Amino acid sequence: MHIRLLAVGDRQPSWVDEACSKYTGRYPREWKFRLDVIPTVRRNKNDKSRQAMEAEGELILAKLGSDEQVVLLDERGKQLSSKSLASRLSEWQTDARDLCFIIGGPDGVSEQVRQRANMMWSLSQLTLPHGMARALLSEQLYRAWSLQTGHPYHRS
Repeated sequence: MHIRLLAVGDRQPSWVDEACSKYTGRYPREWKFRLDVIPTVRRNKNDKSRQAMEAEGELILAKLGSDEQVVLLDERGKQLSSKSLASRLSEWQTDARDLCFIIGGPDGVSEQVRQRANMMWSLSQLTLPHGMARALLSEQLYRAWSLQTGHPYHRS
């Protein structure tokens, strides 16, 4: 199974890349993790954020495979415990389709991206900076794997 993070936002602080690399470097080889970044569409003073969000949505949809399992990270999504995520990850692995997580732009994602998602997942009820969401996702996927395999990283 391939796991991919498709994220809008090409300018992240260095700590984001460091944190993500720390965890993605520990992922099992069979995951074949990849980060694909879509540049944030420029917003002019007079632009409506909806126009930029729609343009970013088109770019996201163009990068998705028709058979990919898509998980949209969204504040309105379902919240999962680490153990629930480990269970969900097992289901995704059994499904055997490639898995793509999406983090939208500063204004969110278009309705078409929402409709394409197989699941919406909320990392927190808090609003997180995009870089923090990337780091948190990377860590939680590693934690879910450690729970599945009995690795001592997760201590309950």
